[in-house]
Order: sequence, then C-alpha cells, then structure tokens
Amino acid sequence: MTRKPLAVVATWLATTLLAIPHAKADLYLAAGITSESDAALKVELDREFDLSHWHPQLSLRLATGALLLSTGTDDGDVAWLITPAFRYTFAGETGAFLEGGIGASVFFDTRIESRRLSTAFQFEDRLALGMPLAQGDIMASVTHYSNGGLDHPNDGFEVYALSYRLPL
Repeated sequence: MTRKPLAVVATWLATTLLAIPHAKADLYLAAGITSESDAALKVELDREFDLSHWHPQLSLRLATGALLLSTGTDDGDVAWLITPAFRYTFAGETGAFLEGGIGASVFFDTRIESRRLSTAFQFEDRLALGMPLAQGDIMASVTHYSNGGLDHPNDGFEVYALSYRLPL
C-alpha cells in the first residue's frame, strides 16, 4: 500500500479525533484478509449506545472510518465506511457477544483484483462474535461488500478479520 491511502486515513483520523470529545468515541482496529487474498485494515471511531430499555442485553454501535485494501495495484484501495451494528450480549460471566448490521461504504476504486464493483457505493453486511479483553473488546468478523444488485456486475467480496475495540 502506498502513501496516498495512508495519508487519507491519517488525515481523517486526525481531524475526527480533534472534532469528537475522547470520552464519546472508541478506536476500532481490524486486520484481516479479503476473499481475493488481499490484506485489509479497518480503522474506525465508534460509539456504543445502551438499548437496555428495549432488551437488557442489547446495545447499538455506530461507527465511521476507513477500510484500506492492499490490492495488486500500486495504490491499493480505500473505502469510507458507516457501520451500524446491533450487539447482543449473552448472559453469563464471559460477556461474550454477537454483533450484526448493515452499513454503507464508498470505494475510491471500483475494481478489487479480478472483481468489478460497478458502483463506488457498496452495502456492508457484517457479523461478528467477540468478548471483552482487558479494557476493550476482541472480535472475529466477516463482512460482505456488494452493491445489492443496484447495478451489474455485482461482484461483491468478503473481509475476514480479527479486531480490537479500544476505549479512548
């Protein structure tokens, strides 16, 4: 991955950290691999909202950030993400949880290796299983990106990742 995508993410992260009070957002980092065998890194700021008035084990996570892909091209690819997810925490002492949600993304490049996305806008379907670790949360997730049939071809792809949510 070259400096261009990294500069975009660094600029976004710096301006967002300055604009949001630290107590209101957490840092979410995920490293993984795509279904095309490309390296993937997700950097997001997120916030969790208590929904216990609906169900005692339910919360909502809202996040925004960037997905960096190390593709076969020199520049790789970057996508801006909006990631909502419902979290269900299982009863018991482990604090294990399941997260799922449908978000949105805008990719800078509409070609990921051999796949054509056809539109820069892509839906993001995510499912994760995790548990508390130290001060944050550790998760294993699978995320599917596709345009939902809005245009053809609809060559979606997946990202399989391990992540850590670190309170700021």
